[in-house]
Amino acid sequence: MNGIFKTKNIITGIITTAWIMLCCTCCNRASIDREALVKRHTVTLDKLSAAELLQVGNGEIAFGVDATGLQTFHGNSMSHWGWHSVPCPVEGKHAALKLQDYDFHGRTLSYRSSSHGQEALYTWMRENPHRFCLGRLRFLIEKENGQFIEPDDVKDIRQTLDMWTGVIESRYTVEGVPVEVLTCVDPETGSLAVKVATPLLAGGRLRVEWTFPYGHPGSTGADLSKPGAHKTVVLSGGNNRAALRREMDDMRYYAVIAWGKTATFEETGAHRFVLTPGAKSDVLEFTVLYSYEKSTDDIPLFRAAGKASKNHWRTFWETGGAVDLSGSSDPRWKELERRVVLSQYLLAVNEAGSYPPQESGLFNNSGWYGKFHLEMHWWHGAHYGLWNRWPMMDKSLKWYRDVLPKAKELAASQGFTGARWPKMIGPDAEDSPSGTGPLLIWQQPHPVFYAELEYRLNPTEETLEKWREVVQESAEFMASFAVFDTAAQHYVLGPPLATVPENSNYRESWNPTFELSYWRTGLRWAQTWRERLGLAREQRWDDVIAGLAPLPVRDGVYLSQENMTDTYTGMNWEHPSLIGPGGMLPGDGTDVETVRRTVCKVWETWQWDRCWGWDFPMMAMAAARNGYPQMAVDALLHPSGKNGYNAAGLSSGGPFPYFPSNGGLLYAVAMMAAGWDGAPDVHAPGFPNDGTWMVRYEGLSSAP
Repeated sequence: MNGIFKTKNIITGIITTAWIMLCCTCCNRASIDREALVKRHTVTLDKLSAAELLQVGNGEIAFGVDATGLQTFHGNSMSHWGWHSVPCPVEGKHAALKLQDYDFHGRTLSYRSSSHGQEALYTWMRENPHRFCLGRLRFLIEKENGQFIEPDDVKDIRQTLDMWTGVIESRYTVEGVPVEVLTCVDPETGSLAVKVATPLLAGGRLRVEWTFPYGHPGSTGADLSKPGAHKTVVLSGGNNRAALRREMDDMRYYAVIAWGKTATFEETGAHRFVLTPGAKSDVLEFTVLYSYEKSTDDIPLFRAAGKASKNHWRTFWETGGAVDLSGSSDPRWKELERRVVLSQYLLAVNEAGSYPPQESGLFNNSGWYGKFHLEMHWWHGAHYGLWNRWPMMDKSLKWYRDVLPKAKELAASQGFTGARWPKMIGPDAEDSPSGTGPLLIWQQPHPVFYAELEYRLNPTEETLEKWREVVQESAEFMASFAVFDTAAQHYVLGPPLATVPENSNYRESWNPTFELSYWRTGLRWAQTWRERLGLAREQRWDDVIAGLAPLPVRDGVYLSQENMTDTYTGMNWEHPSLIGPGGMLPGDGTDVETVRRTVCKVWETWQWDRCWGWDFPMMAMAAARNGYPQMAVDALLHPSGKNGYNAAGLSSGGPFPYFPSNGGLLYAVAMMAAGWDGAPDVHAPGFPNDGTWMVRYEGLSSAP
């Protein structure tokens, strides 16, 4: 039977792939010139700015550099493996935190939601572990008077990011002397490779300083005020290479620097090292490698790293999906296409690693101490399923299987069955205390959604087994969490709970529209998963699906949650989640006409300057799915300050930068171009068909 199953799915996969290729050929006629598509959005900067930093990276580690080509004044080095915790101020750590009690339909639920009387422990648990700055590289450039340069001394700036090759070129002058810096990352090792060319080198006026800070939960991830709290041990030096070991509380990692030609490497202070090039040379090449484990491998200098980077990025752009809007007459086409191209690059650099990404990726710690939020993982990474780059998402999905026992333990501690996925956490899967986080539930069906996305791409027995337990336990919790209300004669969600907008009284929040629909979708897909495995349906899951409360309606439109009669007046801010069931989700439990009226009502009444960056693509998905393609485009390009993308492609939609905006944009555009289950049988059904938008796409998959 297994052989028949595998053969059937292989044939299905071949047929599906052929059909996609045929559709792309028919819709697009000629294939997209992907190099031209990417290169017309080459980033060019002409100033030194902390907000418009360019990055290079490989998804696991990333480096942000300022206009000097290094981190001379601004920039960071962060990784998915780099986590640090300061010593806990309270004995017992997590177990010592007192829980806050809530009434849950006659029984007590206890959550990590109050800091009262335990502020030190509460804060420590929120801030630890945190990502940290691995190290900083800056140029020490002397002016003619012997003083080091300040930002205003960097003139004639022209910095470009060639996304087709992954190389940053930084050109500028210091007192009229030209400086040219090339920066890239070797995709295999994750090392930063740099090539500097300037007459300042031969004159002894340019050196490279390497500094190691103590870890910090704040935005920079760096604390330079505690030199005695950590160690930098020189393991070896000589032969154009130096190896260091970093010791920082319970964190150990390694740092290696290699250079070409003649140069000296010396320790100049606590955690400070300087690379000084030899005389008579106006070119310097060096490479820096940070690693969790000690490395003895050769580290490529710029020539080899640059070649590897070019091959890596060319392969990236030539595979997966592509969208070309250049034939459009709507003058906004180029800005939308720019956002799409830059978002693909930024997320590949920041958010294709071994853990779910944080809100600000590997740029800084502005997104809650570097911890990741599981309710936002969908917005960071679900797009990979539509752009046919699923392996980039899959790297972080293993984490769900690894921490499943911890998620089951959390559910059991609250009297539920199955696995409860926390909100704000680090790699240890400890639920961070918060007045909101422990009460959120809308992340619970996410793993089922990821499983479904993967199965659509790889409908195999291997995929079914890979997700079997995660799907089962996620659905089991969902069914367990729903409570049968004997008076109303249906199952209810909450109270207490925190809804998607997080702007209501959690002790009084119940039956939110988005969660009611998502519960139905998640349980339905979980039952289908069991059937694919040859297992019987779970009767209790079916009972909940059939018996869940109806989505709350008033005056012909949905409310955000039951009895929230001021949804469109007093509570029309934060996330407009009530449009999610008919946009991001396939519409379980909805009425088509009610959804359409709701979409229009939200578009007209919502306070878009009080939203978050991913609310705009969520609006676009709902508009597209419900027959309002012009509204969908207008939502993606809404002028709200919360929907801004700067010259580097970084979003202003939340803690800066806010990558859920970029991920949501990519999902919405792919859905608008390639369609969704049940979409009209027309080309690019989510875009206007009045001739203003000419959408060419290839390599995209439709949304569920």
